Amino acid sequence: MENKIPLSVAIITKNEAENLPDCLKSISFAEHIVVVDSGSTDGTVAIASDFGCEVFAEPWQGFGLQKQFAIDRCKKPWILVLDADERIPKETANAIKNLIMVPSTAASGFSFPRKNFFQGRWIRHAGWWPDRVVRLFRKDKGRMTQAKVHESVEVDGLIEPLAYPIEHYTESRLNQILIKIDQYSTFGAEEAFNEGKRASIWSAAFRAKLAFLHSYVLRMGFLDGSQGFTLAVTDAVNKFFKYAKLAELSRKSHKRY
Repeated sequence: MENKIPLSVAIITKNEAENLPDCLKSISFAEHIVVVDSGSTDGTVAIASDFGCEVFAEPWQGFGLQKQFAIDRCKKPWILVLDADERIPKETANAIKNLIMVPSTAASGFSFPRKNFFQGRWIRHAGWWPDRVVRLFRKDKGRMTQAKVHESVEVDGLIEPLAYPIEHYTESRLNQILIKIDQYSTFGAEEAFNEGKRASIWSAAFRAKLAFLHSYVLRMGFLDGSQGFTLAVTDAVNKFFKYAKLAELSRKSHKRY
């Protein structure tokens, strides 16, 4: 039996049966794992329950609020926020164990570099590496932002950077990427609209062009081969539909008045 440490891990899921087993195996050293599911139909809940996770069903609220719901149900003094398609490598697990069991810092939270893998390739350019993220924090010192998408952990106090990575196996199936683009662009458009931002179809096209050039050329995504090109295109498509949907919301709002 692996020695457990006083750590809670917060994970949100929906139809993650393919990813969740490897994720859970990588955090088997944690005493408490919270899984908040929003309507899975593929066995995700059974996988989490069989592993010994504390499982909650909660309707979808957006990424920030959904993850905060999971954090609020964590019981241990330290919390690690993880996505189902992420893994904690052995060396990172050892570093987390040492930080919690042999405290040597007054830091309230820790950030990790994130190794993003796409279609079997570690993506090192276009801002995908080191892609540093805050994920580990003292229970009374951190919480999620309320953003529906592109949420992050906010920590009250010192955040210490660690050299050990989190591994992220991002969605590589193009049909699923298109579904995510539709979802994420809708969330982004709604947030922008609620913040008073407006757009036109022409500004959407201009932003998409800039996004591609920025990712593929200026940030050297071309060095990541065909995967880098695909990611630059998907980023541009996501940008276009976010602002095209914002333009649509703007038109509908104008008609009402």
